[in-house]
Amino acid sequence: MKAEPLAQSRWAQARWLVLAPHPDDETLGAGALITHCAANGRLGGIVFLTDGTGSHPEGTPRVAATRRREARNALGRLGAKAIPTIWMGWRDAHPHSSDSKAFARDTGRLAALLRWHRIDAIAVSDKSEAHCDHVAAYKLAEAARRKARRPVALFAYHVWSEAPRRARRIATPVMPVGQRRHALLAHRSQLSPVIGQGFRLPQEKLRMVAQDVLALRGDCR
Repeated sequence: MKAEPLAQSRWAQARWLVLAPHPDDETLGAGALITHCAANGRLGGIVFLTDGTGSHPEGTPRVAATRRREARNALGRLGAKAIPTIWMGWRDAHPHSSDSKAFARDTGRLAALLRWHRIDAIAVSDKSEAHCDHVAAYKLAEAARRKARRPVALFAYHVWSEAPRRARRIATPVMPVGQRRHALLAHRSQLSPVIGQGFRLPQEKLRMVAQDVLALRGDCR
């Protein structure tokens, strides 16, 4: 099934929220969506699940503060500097179980954000992704959507996987040349040993695509 242009879909005027499992996933998976929606007054908020702690060896200083600063810089380069940003504060690779009190607490917190910011559609990393934090972000979005007491469509973006061909998909407008890469370079701690050895993006992820393709995972009707 061919991806439908977002601007021609019934979500063209939707108010969006983007949930990123890690700082940098917002750029890799939803950078074009963020840029388009921020420019058109359709971006209600950006939520980061983890804060960087756990992504570097134990004892590495300043990780969380550095990752937050890098994320702010990246969002500024995507044109979303003024968009409300929320941090859930989970540790990398230590997701809360879906039956835990912590998961229930953050489900309620995210559901309240969906109501407060009048969100019509949420974009989150897909449940098919290999990383446990990406799957946890999807589960959290799914649970919050059910609890939100307002109609919210659920869309998945893809960092380590591809949008399923048989799903209903929407494609964002194309970003300006080089903008996504420029935003990604703000995440210096992910790309260099500036605060010590840690996760490094593979080389193929540095080749930036110009648009996002999102798969509809839960309709609001």
